[in-house]
Amino acid sequence: MPIHVVVADAIRERIRSGELAVGAPLPSESELGAQFGASRGPVRQALAQLRNEGLIETSQGRVPTVLGRPLAQSIDDFFSFSAWVQATGRTPGQHTIELAWRVPPAAVAEKLKLAASDRAVSIVRRRSIDGQPAMLERSWYISEAGRQLFDFDPDDGSIFGTLIERGVPLDIGTHTIDAVAANVLDAEQLEVPLGTPLLRVERVTTSSSGQVIEYAEDRYRTDRAKLAIRNSRTTSAVSRPSIARLAAPSGLA
Repeated sequence: MPIHVVVADAIRERIRSGELAVGAPLPSESELGAQFGASRGPVRQALAQLRNEGLIETSQGRVPTVLGRPLAQSIDDFFSFSAWVQATGRTPGQHTIELAWRVPPAAVAEKLKLAASDRAVSIVRRRSIDGQPAMLERSWYISEAGRQLFDFDPDDGSIFGTLIERGVPLDIGTHTIDAVAANVLDAEQLEVPLGTPLLRVERVTTSSSGQVIEYAEDRYRTDRAKLAIRNSRTTSAVSRPSIARLAAPSGLA
């Protein structure tokens, strides 16, 4: 493994574990070089990588310091906010704003493949990381799955994990990602000014047999969460065009 990768990985782990706290100075380039048996070139390359990731702040003539950074969430992990946050060593939280059984708007009914008069279960929750608001979650479930949300406290943990334990087949998620401006509810719950840009992830979750079970719209504060996408040459859109498609945006909702 290239030495600059070794250095970057080691510092990244120290930051993740809290050994290097937010605002703390990093060892000097010479100290890092001595620790890892590396010359200044690889050390600087490692620091540049960490700066590009938003982990550290560097400026000429000053010692690099640790920044508070947004957590990078893999698109594969958008099923469960709680599992993602816990995997990073942080503490997830949730507060339910609304839980109701009602006829969804036409656009949502279409996503869930429901008739115009069919009812579904709607839940709105504020999600937090270490007590700080990070995402506003709006989810709709078909009746068979959604009715179970009334049998447990949705503030007690992961809805996704609980429904899976109860046998609900939340197997496949299709995600659409864009940006929206914070509306009144977003601004109030996420503690941002009205109109602040938010990362929006829309998800349609189906069973392995193709039954639509959930439609969700999650809005993230971009200073507390960001999206990471991993690609593979053997599983790219070029080799699997039926799975990944490019779509031109039609405007913000």
